[in-house]
Amino acid sequence: MSASSEIRGPVRVALVTGASSGIGQACAEHLAARGWRVFGTYRRSPPQSPRSSAVEMIAMDVDDDQSVSQGVAAVLAKAGQLNAVINNAGVALMGAVEDTTIEEAKAQFETNFFGVLRVCRAVLPTLRRQGSGYIVNIGSLAGIIGLPFSGMYSASKFALEGLSESLRFETRPFGIHVVLVEPGDFHTHMMQNRRIAAAAQINDAYRAIFTKIKQQQDDEETRAPTPEPVADLVERILNHPRPKLHYPVGMLSQRIVVPLRSYLPQRMYEWLAWRLLGQ
Repeated sequence: MSASSEIRGPVRVALVTGASSGIGQACAEHLAARGWRVFGTYRRSPPQSPRSSAVEMIAMDVDDDQSVSQGVAAVLAKAGQLNAVINNAGVALMGAVEDTTIEEAKAQFETNFFGVLRVCRAVLPTLRRQGSGYIVNIGSLAGIIGLPFSGMYSASKFALEGLSESLRFETRPFGIHVVLVEPGDFHTHMMQNRRIAAAAQINDAYRAIFTKIKQQQDDEETRAPTPEPVADLVERILNHPRPKLHYPVGMLSQRIVVPLRSYLPQRMYEWLAWRLLGQ
């Protein structure tokens, strides 16, 4: 990527949602260390020991319209501008589709999809008036490939893909760049914070295979790299005058499945994916 940027000015301002840990924290600290003024959001309580005092933490619950509006207004009141938004806040739900209640599915979409939508709607008037800006939505490889026992998580990320592509077309005339970053597994707090569908604990039809795949996923996330590569990629996107829409990032063994799906017959692809899942 080019080191140039469309955004000019002494200090660029970024808003990073879900910045108290994991990918969000890595992105916020990485940008702050490179001269950005960064506002990071937390949902319930501020981090006890923030690693970077350069990141200005504010309260924002992306599930709540008023909280998002107030959070964005606070950033604009303090900084007077907003050049980039990294929509990272999200949750993960595991469980068979059959075991997932409508309420559990709605909660998954409330954060991962409608939360992003709320933030985008709140910041777009400012970005349009400025005639420039970047919206980087943190999707997932699971938003390209449906994962077993993560159906609602994959569905929410698939929905984010469609939203982002449509938004990219709509905002292009205003100088706004909408980008999807699609990480594979990284070592974050996702494993500890993952939600489990209540019925997944009691439905014998899926319990054995669900337990096996969940343990494998936990093991892979434990062995996965820390999220600094995502933060580095986000910085390079924000410094590029014409970024692409899609940026997969992560271990090659996971990213390779995406192009294989396009070239292999469906039956062969499913056989390979099942083998990669250890089945």
